[in-house]
Amino acid sequence: MNNDTQAYKLLELIAISGEFPAAALSRLAGGSSYKEALITRLKKDEMIRTYHADRLRGYRLTAKTKELLMERNPERFGLFLSGQAETNRLKSEITRRLRLHRIAEAYLTMHQAGAIIFRDEKPDVFYPDGEECRDITMSSPAFYGSREIKELGADAVKISGARPVGALLAPSCVYAVYNTGNALMRWNSVSEVRTRALLKSVVCIERLHRYYRPDDVRALMLGDSMETMYRLMTSKGGPKKRFFHLDGNHDNFYYVTNDDKGAVLLRLLCDPEKTAELCEMLSEDLYERQPGLPVENDAIDADGNPVLFGYDCDMPRIARFSGGVSLHGVQGTLICFDYQAETLRRCCDSNIQIQEINFGKFKKLYFPELNEKV
Repeated sequence: MNNDTQAYKLLELIAISGEFPAAALSRLAGGSSYKEALITRLKKDEMIRTYHADRLRGYRLTAKTKELLMERNPERFGLFLSGQAETNRLKSEITRRLRLHRIAEAYLTMHQAGAIIFRDEKPDVFYPDGEECRDITMSSPAFYGSREIKELGADAVKISGARPVGALLAPSCVYAVYNTGNALMRWNSVSEVRTRALLKSVVCIERLHRYYRPDDVRALMLGDSMETMYRLMTSKGGPKKRFFHLDGNHDNFYYVTNDDKGAVLLRLLCDPEKTAELCEMLSEDLYERQPGLPVENDAIDADGNPVLFGYDCDMPRIARFSGGVSLHGVQGTLICFDYQAETLRRCCDSNIQIQEINFGKFKKLYFPELNEKV
């Protein structure tokens, strides 16, 4: 099998995920009939098998395929397809399978956003011995799954109860990455504080201090739809604060949908130059930001009212903006993409006007190299 075929690429994704959710096939390049034929052929050739239980359908590799991939590229797949790795010794419990599906969705979103996801193509930042990281060069965004972070050993044990599916090392910051799917994820504020502290210590201070400052750790939440963002923004955490809520641990906590639009937005978040270019364009008819105002803002309109660039779906920042507008009884404007508008309108104070950016035109202008499938 050629390494450049769509079939091989799917096998790679299944390998590093353990189990690939059948629902995520729609996000891969090609028409539905082509992908159906692809799955049929891979099953007929005994390369994959379907695992269907608890109304959850996924694809797993056969032993023959694991051997093939390990033979071709042990550096890429060794961590995932050997020993007692959770991605190799697969379980049947629904909670474990859901975790694998969330990780698979994250890998797919990161890959479509242009981040490096394969071990042999990115720096080994989480190598147990920090001395090995002395000469690391970060030239592109790179995503490290939770299993890769666990290679730290004793340090990783400190965040054993945390919920991130991995960490994204982007040009200007480090993201702790979560995937909540279509429901509120369980949340332990203390554990997530430890996650942030670990990334700050290991990545920003010890190993990649040439690239990051200690306060460059942020958070990124992946989810199935913009409706999920509304639930996250309005959640109080439920009884005993066991579910996600904006607890103040991260000043910046971005929301990105697990789809083509989300992958484009993530490309933007990982590209400081394009982000600055977009902000400059949005500021053309506005006045400079006023740091001294009691309401968070990116610019001021002709009437002296605050304007926030909310296209990045930075949940705490949007909440602070909305709360400030409400508290001080002023008018405000929030600028976002058209597909985000309805959700943000529901999340924000009634005194906030939503101004929409045409997402299709934005994509053509800023990422003309992208095809229909990212």
